Amino acid sequence: MNHAGFLQEELQALETLGLRRSLQSIASPQGRAVHLDGRQVLNFCSNDYLGLAADGRIRAAAVKAIENYGFGSGASRLVCGNMRPHEELEEELAQFKQAESALVYSSGYMANTAIISALADRHSLVFSDKLSHASIIDGIILSRAQLLRYPHLDMQVLEDMLKKAPTGRRKLIVTDTVFSMDGDKAPLRDIVELARRYEAMVMVDEAHAFGVLGARGGGLVEETGAAVDIQMGTLSKAAGCFGAYACGSKTLRDFLVNKSRAFIYTTAMPPALAEAARTALGIIRQEPRLRQQVQELAEHLRSRLRAMGFDCMNSTTPIIPVLIKDPHQAKAMSRQLLAKDILVQAIRPPTVPVGTSRLRMTVTAAHTREDADQLLNALRIL
Repeated sequence: MNHAGFLQEELQALETLGLRRSLQSIASPQGRAVHLDGRQVLNFCSNDYLGLAADGRIRAAAVKAIENYGFGSGASRLVCGNMRPHEELEEELAQFKQAESALVYSSGYMANTAIISALADRHSLVFSDKLSHASIIDGIILSRAQLLRYPHLDMQVLEDMLKKAPTGRRKLIVTDTVFSMDGDKAPLRDIVELARRYEAMVMVDEAHAFGVLGARGGGLVEETGAAVDIQMGTLSKAAGCFGAYACGSKTLRDFLVNKSRAFIYTTAMPPALAEAARTALGIIRQEPRLRQQVQELAEHLRSRLRAMGFDCMNSTTPIIPVLIKDPHQAKAMSRQLLAKDILVQAIRPPTVPVGTSRLRMTVTAAHTREDADQLLNALRIL
């Protein structure tokens, strides 16, 4: 039997549908421009919102930590891998997010699957936006809880679901605060109000809001003042580093340390990454101009795209989708932009719903107004 035959068949089916993916190799640090295939191209698809991924201060902090602690952490944190940089980062994250406590994970995907599968079980009900990140959905599946998905941002349907929920069962509402492919925001205050009314916990994923939204960069939770139970977020986007966190009560942290399998059975984050993230957190606190720059540039680009007739959906953040619908056309436009030395990826199903393929553009604090205008001019003549 040719066991590899079905693999090739699946790949060919993806190719036919315009959904096959491939890797591109960047040969430079992340930034407003990167080296790709031997040439420099403007990068308009990175999540490095504040332009910190290659910041010299963060690099220096990582190098110093390697000199002091080595690189690997050697074991899970419950064995002997719990090092002072982990604890210092957690202390500062808790303070920054105005929570009692924090726990660091090695990645955002791991954090979502780990937290949700610890909080919910097969007797639980988990309510989630239909456009929630894949890691949220996978965490719910892993927990074996009953998944109830409400239409994107539809609070009336969410309330109807909560009303009909059986009493006596644990209820958890999980949502992104900024949706990574649409660039819009969750109605967080409304979600929290419904949760209190119907006795549900609220967990939010601040991956694309952390460092970008709020007066201090604390995310949509800070911007809205909504009192949520669990704040998850990543250190790999606006912070320019790697890893993720869960913030909440001290009891929550203790619970996750004891019940979160992906925390218990994973080697701890290298201490150098924790020190890098702590330095990035200091920059986020001390340099609000970075947030101002990225928001102003995002509005400049978004308003002009709309004036040109492009559908940017309901974006209000540095994530700016341009709805194309057809995956073949989205992929072709991405290739045409790359031919003009501009990197913008085509996002296609299953990352987004069928019929909503798009170009996903992001701006960073490292971009200039001239960079944005170069992108607009390239799109104008496609």
